[in-house]
Amino acid sequence: MRNYYLFASLFTVFISFAQTKGDKHFTVKYIQESITPDGVLDEPIWQEAEAAEEFWEYFPVDSIQARKQTQIKMLFDDTHLYVGITVWTAGRNYAIQSLRRDFRAGNSDNITLLFDTFNDANNAFLFGSNPYGVRREGLVSGGGLDLSGFTISWDVKWKGDSKIYDDRYTTEWAIPLTSFKFREGETRWRFNSYRFDTQSNESSTWMHIPQNQNIFGLTFMGEMRFEKPLGRSRTPMALIPYVNTSWFKDRENIAEDTGFKVGGDAKVSIGNSMNLDLTLNPDFSQVEVDDQVTNLTRFEVSLPEKRQFFIDNNDLFASFGDDNDANPFFSRRIGIAEDIDGNTIENPIVAGARLSGKINDDLRLGFFSIQTEEDAANEIAANNNTMLALQQLVFDRSNIGFFFINRQATGNPDFLDEADRYNRVVGLDYNLISSNNVWSGRAFAHRSFSPGDQGSEWSSGLSMRYNVRNWNAFAQGVYVGDDYASDLGFIRRTDIFKTVFSFGPNFWPQNGWVNNHSLRFIPISIWQPGVDWRLTDYNLRGRYELQTRRQQQFQIEWNSRYTYLFSDFDPTGSDDAEALPADTDYYYNNAQISYQSDRRRIASYEIQTTIGDFFNGSRFTLQSTANLRIQPKAFISLQARYDHIELPEPYGTADIWLIVPRIEFTFSKSLFWNTLIQYSNQRDNFGINSRLQWRFAPLSDLFLVYTDNYFVDRFSPKFRSINLKLTYWLNI
Repeated sequence: MRNYYLFASLFTVFISFAQTKGDKHFTVKYIQESITPDGVLDEPIWQEAEAAEEFWEYFPVDSIQARKQTQIKMLFDDTHLYVGITVWTAGRNYAIQSLRRDFRAGNSDNITLLFDTFNDANNAFLFGSNPYGVRREGLVSGGGLDLSGFTISWDVKWKGDSKIYDDRYTTEWAIPLTSFKFREGETRWRFNSYRFDTQSNESSTWMHIPQNQNIFGLTFMGEMRFEKPLGRSRTPMALIPYVNTSWFKDRENIAEDTGFKVGGDAKVSIGNSMNLDLTLNPDFSQVEVDDQVTNLTRFEVSLPEKRQFFIDNNDLFASFGDDNDANPFFSRRIGIAEDIDGNTIENPIVAGARLSGKINDDLRLGFFSIQTEEDAANEIAANNNTMLALQQLVFDRSNIGFFFINRQATGNPDFLDEADRYNRVVGLDYNLISSNNVWSGRAFAHRSFSPGDQGSEWSSGLSMRYNVRNWNAFAQGVYVGDDYASDLGFIRRTDIFKTVFSFGPNFWPQNGWVNNHSLRFIPISIWQPGVDWRLTDYNLRGRYELQTRRQQQFQIEWNSRYTYLFSDFDPTGSDDAEALPADTDYYYNNAQISYQSDRRRIASYEIQTTIGDFFNGSRFTLQSTANLRIQPKAFISLQARYDHIELPEPYGTADIWLIVPRIEFTFSKSLFWNTLIQYSNQRDNFGINSRLQWRFAPLSDLFLVYTDNYFVDRFSPKFRSINLKLTYWLNI
């Protein structure tokens, strides 16, 4: 018996190793007839198709075959890839967030497929579905190392549906081959699939992936092998015109107007692997409003991009430098600006073009040129915004990237300062990803050019991560010169040299209620080179994290901070309080505890509290999020945050509130109503954004959007608008 267990263990290790090397594969047969994707796998041709099966469990353990198996079959003809999936389950009690397309997967039942069509282990197309036939599509970039390389904002036309049985559900798709980019004559794609099963409390993958790696990572993939070579990717040209009528009333500036706007986008395929995106007079009125946040720091907060035009192949442009401190390109800088009072407003885009994709097997190209409009009333000049990016694959998965950015004022308005006439940035990045994902890192050097350069216009950095099952370590150094500037980037502060270290063990108990737990020690330090390398900030952080087999998460953290203020700062935001004085040292400590319940449940919640010192006073923070699913029609959430900051006299004391209810209601798979309410006394704003969306044809929508904003201190109207927008996706 002992020898049997030894043999079984060695066999499991061998199979895992073989799968890691990509030896798991299946054949995709060529067919002459088309298949109607109704979710019922009753076509006889499905019986002839080979299957991708024998899924491995990823959670709660990653060393056994999945308890509830999945079978994936694929067929193709000259125009479509057909997918037939059988997902075995413990019953029909599924967790479904809503009937709306492009759902997030982690807290509901669903199946997702990843297609690495260029076999480079860096980029992939993603398609998924839940038991109700609700679909989603997305893109994975950067090897899937983290969530920054994952988006479901990408859209493409395809069909699919599902059928629910007592012990399983089946799903059937017809994906146009024009949805993918691939080489003509290709005979294989790297492939993987992952699945969430809430009834069995199990996540599983076709390829064996260890839990210390992301479930959507592109390291561990098998192959789908086509029975005959693929032909030319004949992507149709897509025209996406829109018509928008609007009304607004601005009570702050005593203005009221109605508007009528026409514009649109076009998507043109160039060869098998390049996209040309064009936009004329774009309108983003239907895009979800930004989430309001409480900001207790001295620095700007980065908010995510939600506009479709900037999403496709966005990693080509946005993955340079360092996300936190020295990101040379941040797409939200285009089309969004500040008025003369410092408020964020829309700066209309006149037109733009963007070319992105693969030039050959190893070289990717990205280029855009976007023209924005002059706003003389707010002293905003018209600008041409241009970027060129190249990314050359080296070794197995690493790459070298080059970029050039030019922001150039066009015209010569009276208010334009000579120092704002242009800003240019050029840079080189090396991105390391080892073949087994154990090592990853980056080295970069960037230089900016602006009128009146002083000589410290450099930004550079070096980082390295080591990730194995029982240990995780990270080291980083970032330098940002005092005169470094990227008008299209996100730079929190200049004249810094910052170091970050993170290291600690991971523990994976074999038995009991704990799935995994870890310790981390994270020292962060910042020096100011321009002032004799003075130490200006440090944070000595210790963290313990725990996840249970029921998917609850617990975290406790301790922070010991030091801050040297170079300028006066009032963290309370009070009108009548005195700011903390500059040229002063502050030492302060705090503790943070958080808990997240099992998100598979109909009702779930997350709560976090922070208590301790804050500069020369004290801080107490309590924030929570509660979620309720009324399956499958509605999803209701309530986010609340309370901060009490108390500083000694004559400095400020404040009670800061942020309350955000959100209601998402799906009348059907084509009619959706979302309402977001946000109350923030820090921003003196109570806002309502309500959006009704009717998807009357594939990727074609009618939107009715109502926005209302009020002052909090006196609860009087601030700004109100109504938009009615019609957009239609036409393939030619």
